[in-house]
Amino acid sequence: MADRLKIALAQINPTMGDIAGNLERLRAARKEAAAKGADLVVASEMVITGYPTEDLVLKPMFLDAAEDAIAELAKDTADGGPGMIVGGPSRPDPEARPPLFGKVFNSAYVLDAGEIVTLRSKYDLPNYGVFDEKRVFGAGPLPGPVNYRGVRLGLMVCEDMWTSEVSECLEESGAEILMVINGSPYEANKTEERIQLAVSRVSETGLPIIYVNQVGGQDELVFDGASFALNSDNSMPIHLPAFAEAVAVSDWQRGDEGWRCEEGLREAPDSSLDGGPDAGMEPVYRALMLGLRDYVQKNRFPGIILGLSGGIDSALSAAIAVDALGPERVHCVMMPSPYTSQESLDDAAEAADLMGIKLDSVSIEPAMQAFGEMLTPMLNGFAAANGAGDTTEENIQARSRGLTLMAISNKLGYMVLSTGNKSEVSVGYATLYGDMVGGYNVLKDVYKTLVFSLSRWRNQVLPPDALGPAGRVIPERIITKPPSAELKPDQKDEDSLPPYDVLDEILKALIEDEASIDGIVARGHDRDLVNRIWRMLELAEYKRRQACPGVKITRRAFGRDRRYPITNAFKGPA
Repeated sequence: MADRLKIALAQINPTMGDIAGNLERLRAARKEAAAKGADLVVASEMVITGYPTEDLVLKPMFLDAAEDAIAELAKDTADGGPGMIVGGPSRPDPEARPPLFGKVFNSAYVLDAGEIVTLRSKYDLPNYGVFDEKRVFGAGPLPGPVNYRGVRLGLMVCEDMWTSEVSECLEESGAEILMVINGSPYEANKTEERIQLAVSRVSETGLPIIYVNQVGGQDELVFDGASFALNSDNSMPIHLPAFAEAVAVSDWQRGDEGWRCEEGLREAPDSSLDGGPDAGMEPVYRALMLGLRDYVQKNRFPGIILGLSGGIDSALSAAIAVDALGPERVHCVMMPSPYTSQESLDDAAEAADLMGIKLDSVSIEPAMQAFGEMLTPMLNGFAAANGAGDTTEENIQARSRGLTLMAISNKLGYMVLSTGNKSEVSVGYATLYGDMVGGYNVLKDVYKTLVFSLSRWRNQVLPPDALGPAGRVIPERIITKPPSAELKPDQKDEDSLPPYDVLDEILKALIEDEASIDGIVARGHDRDLVNRIWRMLELAEYKRRQACPGVKITRRAFGRDRRYPITNAFKGPA
């Protein structure tokens, strides 16, 4: 039996569907790990394909390519260097065409001595939130341990660790070290939840555990990495950085009480601004950065374009974009109307100057006049008959801006970045085909109160890996002035909505907690207001269904996390 094993945790950023590219990333990680003396390299769930695959995993040619790449990777291990454990799809019958639902498995492959030694398939398939694994995967059997160079490893795939059944089966059948390969998306406070679950599995089995997680953005999801190891006494000798690729070697020794990992790389997350109202912003901000960066990079956009209005949402969106992509890849446009204040013009210009980004100006007043002339014969002087008009004229302004941004995007190839926050999207305080236009929305899952906290935090801290300037990037007046869409004279958001701190409390109760009206009222909120916000939330579902994707940071982001019917007559208790 081996008494020592050096295991490399390979936390890499795969690209969905780039199987050849992912193979090369794994080869590079193995080369780096071999140079550090590793005996085994462990990568993340479905790393050869990217994760989650959704219905791609039903394509035979996709499965052929993934299985061929794993076979190629297995051949590399004939060189006498480290073996590998990698995630990928598997078929019990590769000749079956086409694969049927539930006939493909989410597996952990063991590669050594030039061969695919064995594999273990995911037993516990998640089917909640963003996950639909029972739709495309079959569940593997309860696994037994794998003998790797004299060490019995208990392999689990992601969700298998979230309950005790798989780990207890592995312990009972002789596993010595538990090993989990993961594609676990970021949510606020989820890192601590994962660690506590791992502690539970260690405490139940008496076995140490290695947890390797994917890093990178995939559409709405951001995978934060933060891989780690726990000894059987629940000490943590290894913790990889969050939101960054890393290959770290853990040194394991067999003793009288089993296997133990020596102290190695330990990087604690979020050390900035300890205490205070804006503490804890670093992981949220970095998740937003990584999600936007990978969406732009992996979809091969040269950069982004956004409307910089002088308001806080567009300013924070621009700051995140600059930090993610660099100022040279961020192009902003101010699109003033007759209702745009000089203050907003000045604030947008100052923000662009602080961030070092290009700012152009395109007035939408000619478009407003043109639409007025076009529609007057049909609407019989609608705007003139109603003074300054109503939401029709306001929406024309928003849609003129959306049309302008899309025209520039078509010419330059830059992706339009939408800038609406979760509070506004929740209650429909946004215009379809107007300010909702865009290819991606970095603030889609960010409540307005969090927008303010992130803005204040960014003015004090330069995040790791940020490409933007240090110091203040958002003018103080943008943060402190009352929010306004500026679609009519003297307009303020609070003319239509309650204060954002009140609104967000009610929305979090309705969305995150699915709380009842009575329960929210019991928290100190006015019943009529709660009912009004609830109805606004439900009525805006048709808008959200047409919204662009955006970074998920909460437990219940709009989209796959929260699926409500558009046609919905339920009004609750009278």
